[in-house]
Amino acid sequence: MAHINKPIIVLIALASSLVVAGFVGACYAYAQIGKTPGELMDYIERRLQGHNKLEWVALPILGVVRDVLDQPSRQTLLKIPFVVPRLSPVVMNKTDDKQDLDPADIRRVLRVGPYEDLRTIESAAKFAKDGDIVEIQAGEYYGDVAIWRQKKLTIRARGGKARIYAEGKSAQGKGIWVIQDGDFYVENIEFVGAHVYDHNGAGIRFEGGTLFVKNCLFYGNDTGLLTTDSADSLVIESSEFAYNGYGDGYSHNLYVGKMRSLKITGSYFHHVNVGHGIKSRAQNNHIYYNRITDESGGRASYEVDLPNGGIAYLVGNIIQQDVTPQNSAIITYGAEGVLWPENQLYLASNTLVNDHPYGGTFVRSAPGTQSLVSINNLWVGLGKVFDGQPNVQTQNDIRTDWSAFVQASRLDYRLGAKGLAWSYAVPVLPELAPAAEYLAPLQVRPLVQKPTRPGALQTQ
Repeated sequence: MAHINKPIIVLIALASSLVVAGFVGACYAYAQIGKTPGELMDYIERRLQGHNKLEWVALPILGVVRDVLDQPSRQTLLKIPFVVPRLSPVVMNKTDDKQDLDPADIRRVLRVGPYEDLRTIESAAKFAKDGDIVEIQAGEYYGDVAIWRQKKLTIRARGGKARIYAEGKSAQGKGIWVIQDGDFYVENIEFVGAHVYDHNGAGIRFEGGTLFVKNCLFYGNDTGLLTTDSADSLVIESSEFAYNGYGDGYSHNLYVGKMRSLKITGSYFHHVNVGHGIKSRAQNNHIYYNRITDESGGRASYEVDLPNGGIAYLVGNIIQQDVTPQNSAIITYGAEGVLWPENQLYLASNTLVNDHPYGGTFVRSAPGTQSLVSINNLWVGLGKVFDGQPNVQTQNDIRTDWSAFVQASRLDYRLGAKGLAWSYAVPVLPELAPAAEYLAPLQVRPLVQKPTRPGALQTQ
């Protein structure tokens, strides 16, 4: 019996050795192109599907390798519950109950609240005329979804934040608010828990015109804020996007269609569920002085995804990817094909942190990228810095590790004493010279003097 089984044992041992040797070689090759062992094993397992004999030999070996390297499969990671913490109750500020109006401002003010003539936000959306100001009393509103059809409108909370819980309702099956086509200013509003049948329920669905969002929160929705291709421009200031994403990889903290312009400053993007922190197809992208971090419990795919290229400036941001990302790249550019006449990516004075123990890629750019300029950035962790774009222009980029920061283990990426000795290169383009610093949690502060060191300038 032993004599009969010996050839089989030898074949199994030989096959196992070949699998291990092939895997080690493939891991080395994958590392050279900015991938991780987990991604490689996911790819191998997909290719083995339907090949029963190969699966019988290879899958147990891959399982052992996964355990040794602590590289669980994508499917295993997706089975881990994505926990969305409960928000603290809204705090009402009595001293700020009535907002001051400019005496020269003759616009009509509509007030919404439990003791106002307009009790619901939905009714305000129906009664408001172009040019009005809608003031919503601070507090919590449940299922109070709305469609805004005006051409020009200011909507803001007074006395604190106005928080809107979707509670299973949606406007037109799209989200908590639908802004159809106009010039809108939205301030101090929180959008929570939009979920719809197509798994793309948004805090705001922005379908046309211009939108300025300030000091708002998008939390626990299928998609935080979503724009269509027919919108023109979006400006986001001092806002937070957290725990958004259905978990299918097609919904994100922020999704921007093929519009003309996106500008984001002083905002905080974190804990997205499988999707991207920021995904923008816009022609012009200005992403300045933000914190875009996966953090413990987050499972972003990419932190910043610019799939159709365009002109993009990323300046003064803190960008971090955790140990269990859905993809190994932190920033991607042109992955779905460049669409715009000019396709240029500029990175300056960012702090980019890759916490994955086996590397990956910091920036991956696709064919069609006309130029990639990188200056005064700090690259923290293992992995390739640039992948795909051969003509990268770099100046004063610095590789470092977590010891350079005050307390990187607590996600505090302010430079410690080690960083103070690093020099700063003055960029040729004025757009690449930071004029402010990120001020946690949701502000920017103008610089009182020119920067003296690379990386994102920030204050906790």
